[in-house]
Parts: sequence; structure tokens; C-alpha cells
Amino acid sequence: MTDTQTAPSMPRLNERAPDFEAPTTHGVRKLDDYKGKWLVLFSHPADFTPVCTTEFMAFARAADDFKALNTELLGLSIDSTFSHIAWETNIREKFGVEITFPIIADLSMKVANAYGMIQPGASDTSAVRATFIIDPNGVLRAMVYYPMSNGRSIPEFLRLVKALQTSTEHGVATPEGWQPGDKVIVPPPATAAEAAQRMAEGYECTDWYFCTRSL
Repeated sequence: MTDTQTAPSMPRLNERAPDFEAPTTHGVRKLDDYKGKWLVLFSHPADFTPVCTTEFMAFARAADDFKALNTELLGLSIDSTFSHIAWETNIREKFGVEITFPIIADLSMKVANAYGMIQPGASDTSAVRATFIIDPNGVLRAMVYYPMSNGRSIPEFLRLVKALQTSTEHGVATPEGWQPGDKVIVPPPATAAEAAQRMAEGYECTDWYFCTRSL
């Protein structure tokens, strides 16, 4: 990075997500519009590109599953609203998939820069495949970045929302690949005294630091 370049702005986990107000295919949207709901905000490099098309169709097919989790979808790219509408129309006509969620038109790159979606090592003018999960209080709970060349797995983001909601509601952690119905991880003891007691607390413990339970 040269002296004239600046590092992209990066949001931080467990802090307030960057506020935004931007035009979308469903009218102007603000972060506060999603208060009380979970939000999956995701960027893509460009309209009318094949990898992005597969991702948007997968998000659209899973939209009802996200909605059942009180979760809204919001896409973004550095294209115009007219381009977004034309692309949505193309996807409906050529692939038979209806895009039901709004897409931010971020020609100014204001939202993309606020969320660190612009990665100079990949492109100065396109957003990478960044995904942000924001909770009902507007707090950023997860963020995942993919390169331009490889599509995301939308079922994984659906799983992650379920896991985050479970952790929030029950004060637990979830193991690798956790799915609803699986055992959850009890937070490890914070003191020596708690560690000494842990094995007798009724959890399924392999050792004092690794205990699970059913919900």
C-alpha cells in the first residue's frame, strides 16, 4: 500500500453497525428501518455477472426461511437502481426466480466504504462478496468476506443466523457445524472455584473446560 492509499474502513464485531441511508430497488432504506429484526446485508461485485447471479437466486430461494427467523435480506453493489431492476428482470425471465428483497444502489460507494466492502487488493471499484449479520439492536454480530471468484454458501448464513439467535437467547456457544437440536456448549468457568465445581453441575463434561447440554 502506497503513502497515498488508505486502508479500507472496517466495522467491528459487537459494536453498532455503520448507519446508512441509501436508495434501493424498494425505495430508500436505512439501518434503523430494520430495528427489531435481524438483517443480513451482503454485497456483490456487479450485476449481470454469473457468480453473483447464482448467489442472488440462492438468497431469493431462502428468503422465506430467513423471514421465519425474523431476518431480512438486503443486497448491495456499486451499480444503479436501473441496473438492479434490469438484472432482477433478467433473472426472473431467464431463470424463473423472483428477487423479493431490496438491493442498494451504491454508486457513491458510501455504504461499501463504511462496511469495508472495497478491498483494494481485489478491486478499487467493485465490492467483494462481504456478508454482515446485524442483530435487532443494530449491533454487528458476524461478518464474512469471500473473494470475487468464489460464491458463498447461503445455507451456511442461514445456519449462522440460527446459531447467533440461539447464543443470544440462551447465553451459550455452539460447536462446529451446529444445527438446531444439537447440544450447545456451556461457557467455560471464569475462576478456579467455578472450575472446581463445574464437573458436578449436571452438564455433559469431557473436562472442566468442555461441557455441553441440550436446550
